[in-house]
Amino acid sequence: MSGKGKLYGVGLGPGDPSLMTVRAVEVIGEADVIAYHSARHGRSIARSIAAKHLRADHVEERLVYPVTTETTDHPGGYQGAMDEFYAEAAARLAAHLDAGRTVAVLAEGDPLFYGSYMHMHKRLADRYDTEVIPGVTSVSAAAARLGAPLAEGEEVLTVLPGTLPEEELTARLAATDVAVVMKLGRTFPKVRRALEAAGRLDEARYVERATMSGERTGELADVDPESVPYFSVAVLPSRVDAERPVRPRGDVVVVGTGPAGPLWLTPETRAALAAADDLVGYTTYLDRVPVRPGQLRHGSDNRVESERAEFALQLAERGRRVAVVSGGDPGVFAMATAVLEAASQPEYADVPVRVLPGVTAANAAAARAGAPLGHDYATISLSDRLKPWEVIAERLRAAASADLVLALYNPGSRSRTWQVGKARELLLEHRAPDTPVVVARDVGGPGERVRIVRLADLDPAVVDMRTILLVGSSQTRAVRRGDGEQIVWTPRRYPEA
Repeated sequence: MSGKGKLYGVGLGPGDPSLMTVRAVEVIGEADVIAYHSARHGRSIARSIAAKHLRADHVEERLVYPVTTETTDHPGGYQGAMDEFYAEAAARLAAHLDAGRTVAVLAEGDPLFYGSYMHMHKRLADRYDTEVIPGVTSVSAAAARLGAPLAEGEEVLTVLPGTLPEEELTARLAATDVAVVMKLGRTFPKVRRALEAAGRLDEARYVERATMSGERTGELADVDPESVPYFSVAVLPSRVDAERPVRPRGDVVVVGTGPAGPLWLTPETRAALAAADDLVGYTTYLDRVPVRPGQLRHGSDNRVESERAEFALQLAERGRRVAVVSGGDPGVFAMATAVLEAASQPEYADVPVRVLPGVTAANAAAARAGAPLGHDYATISLSDRLKPWEVIAERLRAAASADLVLALYNPGSRSRTWQVGKARELLLEHRAPDTPVVVARDVGGPGERVRIVRLADLDPAVVDMRTILLVGSSQTRAVRRGDGEQIVWTPRRYPEA
């Protein structure tokens, strides 16, 4: 790099020249060449921010975009036109750097945060001495102008471009605590719909041209879509200490947390948990849900499902938004049935109830082992607490004689130790001794252990309530691959008779 000039990416902040850093002003003053991007109309916001620091002897390089929102006849389309432009712009700056000149590329906000400078950086920083001067982002400026905390404590801030597909925006807005959506303008109607679909529209705030002339803030729901420029953002501020709305009647949503922790939650479930005033559930499952300020948690023993369901409905009658928390999927041997049974009583007929799906223990265990549920299968609980063992035995025989793969839930506990052995005996009447059995315990948790054993070798002593058993059909295969890993799968094609 000897004899070459130095490249600077200079962050100018959100628009108010007084928010430029001291270092940014120093670099502009020392530079030989000032470069900035603009549309074809020639006006540059970046240049206007830095205007009073420019000298008459500065060489100005105006990098004019060939296309912004309009169409192009470039053979490579929009991306092809932009790639060609960035390459040509980088070559122009490289010529100055090769001549020993110092080049400062101006960037609104921060140079490496959704900024145009980064395209020059990627093309030049490996060849020239380079320094990036950070700037105040529009995200920080918007929060400051709203006077609302952006993120507090353990809240998660998500920054999204409004150009994302609407369904993706909806999912991400539903799943996060705090969000800022940038690049509005023509994307505003889509962003508004996504906020509404995510149940967050009432929280959303709007900031236009933060710290600049023409600044505007307000409730996003009240903004005219035709009036929204590109330099505006949508903000979902911190929920900590936010006032909860007073409702004449609340609602109940039954959610499944999957087999373990947060990695197994769907965006829809995350949104429901975040929006709830009260969480109701078995304490073990409630412990999987992050603690949120202002949210009440009502934990109880695993054997009081009916009481939990009625309690949740009573809270909703008092205007509370309630999430009933289950493990796995709430509709598979879990709380959805108890809640819907209670909700069918006349006194709760007006309480809205929804059920959101979750990853089942069977699906989670199957994925860990391979694809044992690749063909028809039956799901049976071995617990005889709510149905007689005779019914369980009859269903085991019927499913086994039909050559179905079996997912056996609740196989054993401290007080139930004989059911697994009896089930093995019944199944061996219809299955070969070497039928693969997936023994999966605590899938997704710290004690996860997944083993594949022969049906004849299934040991009831290693099975407890945190275990699920997947018993193969006559077609299920267990193979040890070259790396020593054993996998199980059931072919999708069944042999013809």
